[in-house]
Amino acid sequence: MTDLSALFHAHIAERQRTTADALVRTGFEALVISSGKVYTHFADDQDAPFHPTPHFAHWCPMAGPHHILVVRPGKRPRLIRYAPEDFWYEQSPLGNPFWASEFEIEEVGNVEEVWKRLGAVKKAAYIGNETDRAEAAGLEANPALLTAYLDWNRTTKSAYEVECIEAATVIAARGHVAARAAFMAGASELEIHHAYIQAAGVVDHELPYGSIVALNEKGAILHYEGKRTLRNGAVLLIDAGAQVHGYASDITRTMAAPQCDSRFAALIKGMETIELKLCETVKPKMPYGDLHNQGHLLIADLLKESGILKAAPQEAVEKGLTRPFFPHGLGHHLGIQVHDVAGRQGTPEGTPAPPPPEHPALRTTREIDTGQVFTVEPGLYFIPMLLRPFRDNEHKSFFNWTLIDELTPCGGIRIEDNLLVTETGHRNLTRPHLPQ
Repeated sequence: MTDLSALFHAHIAERQRTTADALVRTGFEALVISSGKVYTHFADDQDAPFHPTPHFAHWCPMAGPHHILVVRPGKRPRLIRYAPEDFWYEQSPLGNPFWASEFEIEEVGNVEEVWKRLGAVKKAAYIGNETDRAEAAGLEANPALLTAYLDWNRTTKSAYEVECIEAATVIAARGHVAARAAFMAGASELEIHHAYIQAAGVVDHELPYGSIVALNEKGAILHYEGKRTLRNGAVLLIDAGAQVHGYASDITRTMAAPQCDSRFAALIKGMETIELKLCETVKPKMPYGDLHNQGHLLIADLLKESGILKAAPQEAVEKGLTRPFFPHGLGHHLGIQVHDVAGRQGTPEGTPAPPPPEHPALRTTREIDTGQVFTVEPGLYFIPMLLRPFRDNEHKSFFNWTLIDELTPCGGIRIEDNLLVTETGHRNLTRPHLPQ
């Protein structure tokens, strides 16, 4: 990974510029962001894995709860670091990280002192989940209009952010290569997951999301969370990423073992071709919904060529025949959050841009623009509950039900890459590190 200091300096300069503009537009003079408080399970003394407030992570990659960042236009950001003395949990010294020189840093040892040190901040907004403390300090908590501006600005990634996402891709690619080898050796879902995290060099809670490791029919469960011990699967669908400085990669691959039904193996190859074709289509000013619709047309063509559907692609899409096979959106914005913000935001002010009724799961309805990073992940699944209504409706004759029933035990297919939109087109962040 390259030296991040210069990239981070430019990143913070841009955060200063866009935040100052958002504050002027919303009538505030300062912004206070906390990294957040830990969530403790009800009636328990166990905490959930901590995730920082995303807008704090957008400014500062420092881990841990209860830190506070104060942003005032024209001034160097002030960072109050919560650094308790604690023998129960490991406490790491700050040291001299690449980002530290961008902030005026203070350290305090307890949460109450953090907020006392903040002092009075006039005409300030607050972003975070420590709203009781923020309101007691006279801050306006999570104002909708300001949050909309901040969310909108997060969709354009700086060079620093792209570098972090690509570094996370390198880690995830190592995991995927190891997972593929384990699958081909006959490993179980649990063993494949273990191979992934060992190669990535992380423990489970350091992943940006729980890995999906699905053999055979489980690949048709879109967010499958199980880790069965059944070995020697015919098909593997693995959806797993990594993160660097809070930025995620999100990669999916589907592969067939030698014993896989040859017709399903051919569908996997066809979906690989479709995914790459959709990636090549990406360019600025294209509505993401158009890209999603193109995915349905290409999948309809593959279903017809494979003998699964008996309709021309345009007719199949118009009649909704592809929806049970491809029920999710083509992709989503990617960054600090795996499903990053503002995908359905029509304007910087937060005007909603809902998905069309026929594609309610589409997470991104924006126009594609330079600097965005998003996923492209077409899918083809055999999901009995979604196909069931078509067995008895007016469209049942368009389906080859015998072939569908024979392929249903194979589960599903999803291929996913992460793309950066450039001025002239795009750059695939995934394929240089994971070609297959």
